[in-house]
Amino acid sequence: MSILIVGAHGMLGSDLVTILGDAHQVKGTDIEDFDITDREETLKAITGMRPAWVINAAAYTQVDRCEEEQKTACAVNGEGAANLALACKAVKARLIHVSTDYVFDGTSRTPYREDDPVNPISVYGRSKLQGESAARAILDAVTIVRTAGLYGKGGANFVNTIRRLAQERDELTVVDDQWVSPTYSVDLSRAIGALMRTSARGTFHVVNSGSCTWYQFARRIVQLTGGSSTVVPITSSRLNRPAARPAFSVLSTRKYTEVTGEEMRSWEEALTEYLS
Repeated sequence: MSILIVGAHGMLGSDLVTILGDAHQVKGTDIEDFDITDREETLKAITGMRPAWVINAAAYTQVDRCEEEQKTACAVNGEGAANLALACKAVKARLIHVSTDYVFDGTSRTPYREDDPVNPISVYGRSKLQGESAARAILDAVTIVRTAGLYGKGGANFVNTIRRLAQERDELTVVDDQWVSPTYSVDLSRAIGALMRTSARGTFHVVNSGSCTWYQFARRIVQLTGGSSTVVPITSSRLNRPAARPAFSVLSTRKYTEVTGEEMRSWEEALTEYLS
């Protein structure tokens, strides 16, 4: 099966190329190959390659910068997804579009399911929801995969940052009032492969199981890496970040398990493997 990974140089994209490449004919592309915000360029590139599947792992993910660069965020996360969907429609390809927990406002106290109401509270979240909506409107054969707290070896992320800072500082302050399900990019890549094998359509939440606050996550990272830093919990209001974050964006993976027959391992187990 021929698969095109868009955003192949990123953290998730690089893992997708490696993991799916074991069983499929995979080609990875990135911004230097074609720009997904350019409709004509995107259509030309994909009609030239004619893949059976396209996985969109390209995104503008700098959450705070999105507040100042709304036009760029919406172009990449929104219009880019629409352009890929149009190109997939032209060649009758299936599209998997990777989205985010930030489409929710965080007011729930139980893990969000796929059909729960969306209400993003940041430009980043709104731009990603724009991409979801555009892809669904254009294509019937589309799969939306929402994930959260992504980390892996291929790029900057929370785990690598905490690991580095724990070697440089005696004390780290981390928010303890935002709940999330941290997700290892290798596990997400494998789960996307599982969804492809079922030819599933619709929206799926895919995260490592369980949940924690970012403070709890940071403490575990420091413990596993043998760091000597003290991790101190703080409230989100102390950071005064430009973009609001949902206080609770834990995602339920029940639908994923029902469709694939597979369960996502715990975030603790995944983190231990990554750091080892």
